[in-house]
Formats: sequence, structure tokens, C-alpha cells
Amino acid sequence: MDTKIGHTTWAIAEGYIPGWSNGPKPALESHETCCILNASNRDAHVRIHVYYEDRDPVGPYTLTVKAGRTRHLRFNELDDPEPIAKETPFASVISSDVPIVVQHTRLDSRQAENALMSTIAFGQG
Repeated sequence: MDTKIGHTTWAIAEGYIPGWSNGPKPALESHETCCILNASNRDAHVRIHVYYEDRDPVGPYTLTVKAGRTRHLRFNELDDPEPIAKETPFASVISSDVPIVVQHTRLDSRQAENALMSTIAFGQG
């Protein structure tokens, strides 16, 4: 099924990866995630650029989301061209050659009472 849903450019204005976590890795490691849905019948070639307050943007980080699939990508796991800085505010722009849907999720496990936050990213195009 080729479902026309989503946008080709998305922005997540808020990001932060704590420097430490409370609980076993990887399940309870504090993290930022972008959840990407590709409901089209073509693979999505995705590029992520990361923006910081005090230095030049980094990217692109590249990945493929297969046609008719979803992918949950932890920003903690991005390392090429460089790892995402911990304990540093950042934002991201996610672009794709086919329309996708992007959701942002954060798990903050710095205290025993974990906090989970999720929101849809800002889509355009």
C-alpha cells in the first residue's frame, strides 16, 4: 500500500542527552529518539543535521527507512560524522526524499522515577 502521508522536512527544536542514567543499559539509558514512519512504497533516504547553541551544525547523519516500515533511532547511537554531545542542548532537522512522519521521544532516567516525553515533530514540505 502506498500511503501519501507526512512531509519531507521535519524539525525537532529541543534535544538533550543527560550524561548519566539510573537503570540498566540499554533499556533505561537516558536517550532522545526520533521515530520515523515511511508509509510509502519507496525507501526513504533520510539525512539529519544537528544544531548547537555554541558551535557549527553537524551532519548529515544518513540512514534509510525501508518502504512501508518504521525506524526508531536513538540520537545517542549516532556517531558518523561524530557522536551527539551529551549534557548539551541541541536541535535537529530531518529531511527525506519521500514524505515521512517523525515523532520525538525522550527518556530521562537520571532519577529512579523515570520521565518519558513524546511529541510530534514540526513538519514541512
